Amino acid sequence: MAARPAYMGTVSRKDFRPLRSSLIRGVGLVGLTALVPAVSAGLAATDVDTYKQLDQFMAVYERVKADYVDKVDDKTLMKGAIDGMLAALDPHSSYLDERDNQNMKTTTDGNYGGLGLTVQMEDGAVKVVAATEDTPAARAGIKSGDYLTNIDGKLIYGDTLDNSVDKMRGAPGTKIRLTIVRPGRDKPFDVTLTREIIQLKAVKWDVKNNVGIININSFSRVTGPETRDAIAAIDKKVGGRPLGYVIDLRENPGGLLDQAIEVADAFLDHGEIVSQRGREKTDIERYYAKPGDDAHGLPVVVLVDAGSASAAEIVAAALQDQHRALVLGERSFGKGSVQTLLPLTDNTALRLTTARYYTPSGRSVQEGGVEPDVAVPQLTDPDYKSRPRLREADLRRHLLNSAKVDNSLLESDLAGDPRFAATPDQLKKNGVTDFQLDYAVKTVARLGSPAVQTALAAAPPAPAGPARGARR
Repeated sequence: MAARPAYMGTVSRKDFRPLRSSLIRGVGLVGLTALVPAVSAGLAATDVDTYKQLDQFMAVYERVKADYVDKVDDKTLMKGAIDGMLAALDPHSSYLDERDNQNMKTTTDGNYGGLGLTVQMEDGAVKVVAATEDTPAARAGIKSGDYLTNIDGKLIYGDTLDNSVDKMRGAPGTKIRLTIVRPGRDKPFDVTLTREIIQLKAVKWDVKNNVGIININSFSRVTGPETRDAIAAIDKKVGGRPLGYVIDLRENPGGLLDQAIEVADAFLDHGEIVSQRGREKTDIERYYAKPGDDAHGLPVVVLVDAGSASAAEIVAAALQDQHRALVLGERSFGKGSVQTLLPLTDNTALRLTTARYYTPSGRSVQEGGVEPDVAVPQLTDPDYKSRPRLREADLRRHLLNSAKVDNSLLESDLAGDPRFAATPDQLKKNGVTDFQLDYAVKTVARLGSPAVQTALAAAPPAPAGPARGARR
């Protein structure tokens, strides 16, 4: 892994003189005379084209400065130019000014102020990517795919994302009213939230029916160690070994790559976790599990949904490919790219897509996401049938996957399944408030029963996985 942080979240002239020098230094004296004219000619042509484009940019810049209806400062124009250049690449590359850079740092550290919403701009509208569990947004019932149109009655459509986010911030304890448009509903509706300081706990755990539940909300700097601590705490609470574990990755938007690797490693004894591949064919890094399974080889179920992205998908796919866990829920978000944080100054940085990642079996989750082994709808959500799911493939200029698959038939294949016929009201009467989690706990309990464990122990051993090894 590169020394620079990798996440699973100035315009200058390109100077070709260092490239010329390196080419000349790398060529033997015998071939130098023949090579230099051809290289210089090619570079000269590229220089001319690049400078023409930069001249065009400067012409536009000068006309805007001179003739725009309102006076506009250089900082605004330059930031707009940088943002536009990066927006032409993919949805995840971005320029972080001082404020954005600070927000990134506080988020990855695990504590930040706000409503607990992850949002993005789509065609002038603010769209919800995820509402973090146990935050004002989640408690108010805001869901992935919702659109925010008004704040305290004032229209925010067409405003910048930064301005909209600023309006949602405020002193803890103060109230804010959001107007929401939810696809599938006839009319917009309002929700009122109370702002608070979000003390985001990356990992929470619980025990239900002798099954350990590990709820991972984000991949911040503490997620790996807290996951291992959660396993130990569950073992201590049950006074030995639980029947198994549920890893809940729903609505987890991702985070740090190294933490995804550490979480997967906690449940694996050997084998590859993920590979990272850059522009060049030889630019490949592989990450492997270290010996020792913190979860004692007990049954594991991973819960995912359309809000499970990036680092969350790395964990789910690694455990799925290594046949270490059963994945339940809905198809995940489908973000199969890695962003590297490149500092520009002390206060600014560039978040640039530098690689794609691949699962142990060599598949990419880009666009397609992680398909669950068992598709389980969230029956306790009254809107689950009509609410569209926001995924990577819905984002403008997303990276393409050459093996793109149409999953619409698979996702509609649950109709008439007797396991999923209950209504939200019926489930509520039976004390079930989270159908997917309840289904996962029951699945682990069945897999961890003595009869099943005896049958598994008598089965022939599975083929050996990929060789162990250090990262390379």
